[in-house]
Amino acid sequence: MRQTALVLRFSSLCLFTLLPLIANPAHASAERELVEAINDYRAHPQRCERRPAQRLSPLALKSSLALPVGYGGGLRDRLKSNGYQAVAVRSIRVVGAQDAEEAFDLFQSEHCSALLDSQYADIGVSRSRSEWQVVMAQPVLDRQLNDTRSVSKALLAQVNAARAKPRLCGRQRFAAARPLSWNASLGAAAQGHSKAMAYGNYFAHQDPDGDMPADRARAAGYRGRQIGENIAAGQGSPSKAMAGWLASPGHCANLMNPMFTQVGAAYATDARSDEGVYWTMVFGTP
Repeated sequence: MRQTALVLRFSSLCLFTLLPLIANPAHASAERELVEAINDYRAHPQRCERRPAQRLSPLALKSSLALPVGYGGGLRDRLKSNGYQAVAVRSIRVVGAQDAEEAFDLFQSEHCSALLDSQYADIGVSRSRSEWQVVMAQPVLDRQLNDTRSVSKALLAQVNAARAKPRLCGRQRFAAARPLSWNASLGAAAQGHSKAMAYGNYFAHQDPDGDMPADRARAAGYRGRQIGENIAAGQGSPSKAMAGWLASPGHCANLMNPMFTQVGAAYATDARSDEGVYWTMVFGTP
């Protein structure tokens, strides 16, 4: 995961095409039946290879995880071309099952620890005659990252919680600072840059047009005296992005800078990009 920080003052003074997998209704029904059996097993697990029994969240069925049976290439790259960015992925296969019930029995007896692995959130199922394949994955993004407004509120709350306490950023000590207020223009600048990085698949303060944070803030309508920007890539939630910034002296200094009184923040995603998710937080002084 990459992060970088920058403070600026205004001067007054390969192409791969993947055809979608098409399953007939009977196969689709059998695949759903298998997932239901796996989720019931996760909800009421039996002891497995000394693994303590604990109730697990159900796996969500995703068509993007239904890879060809026996696929032997790089799983993450193939899922990425399907539009799914994974931080963890595993494929398991059984042979000799004529229906979903037999397939589940084989998976449970041969791969129970994989079925009960709590790190996975999604699942895909493929079938070719008596061969069944299950791909389980954890996406880069947390599931709750669907509402950009709630994410913005979370980022604002977290930066103000950080500023409420004295902090050591590297070797620089900061006293507690006043809370920042949300600024719509800074939020628009942050959203625009996050989208540009995600869709353009790059990670930098300077965009392809040569614009820097101050340029983007001005273009969004902000007329402040000082601008700061934190960016990050690859973190799946606001708390993870904030934790990374606080652990970095330069980012931490931006977050704690008492000169800043306003902020805007946003994220954008593109599963086919290198990092999957890109975060921008822009600070300003009117």
